[in-house]
Amino acid sequence: MAAFIITIIFYAFGMSITPGPTNIIMMSTGVNYGFKSTIPFATGAAFGYTSLVMIVAFGLGELLTENKAIMQNMTYFGSAMISFMGFKIAFSSSTVDEKKRSRPSFIYGAALQWLNPKSWIACMAGVSAFQISVSEERLIIFLLIYVTVGYLCVLSWGLAGAKINHFLKVGQNLRIFNYIMGVSLIIIAVYLAMMEHSI
Repeated sequence: MAAFIITIIFYAFGMSITPGPTNIIMMSTGVNYGFKSTIPFATGAAFGYTSLVMIVAFGLGELLTENKAIMQNMTYFGSAMISFMGFKIAFSSSTVDEKKRSRPSFIYGAALQWLNPKSWIACMAGVSAFQISVSEERLIIFLLIYVTVGYLCVLSWGLAGAKINHFLKVGQNLRIFNYIMGVSLIIIAVYLAMMEHSI
């Protein structure tokens, strides 16, 4: 069991700490609104992933991933959502105004996990590799470890963003940062859509 737990920790860390739409949005939110404002989005992402694992563990994931039309629609909706957030970030104001600008919410964090077919595939890989569907005990252990490690990793991106906030307030640094983050999200969205189209 110890080996099982250690392996999940490394798997969760590797999957959660690497750059992706969720982490890019977390860092941008931390920069523009402060660390506390990243918590709802991060919590939503954790909730979305948890529900995703449970759906896959109970066998419903295969029904969805085997239906090409459903997966394509999920890809396009997810790509559109990521692109929309990318545009909002890229062309946001260069000054921090917490009252007037909308922030990524709990719902958006959860929806981002569900609408990204790559998240489904990664989730199915984890469920299969760790044989989570074999027993409820393995499912509970996996979820407790993965969600805890993943949540901390995602929050670390928000904290990093909050920590560099003072540097980015100088001159045009914040505008440049927002532009880079926004364009990165749009590129990821286009890549996801093209990958699905080529399948």
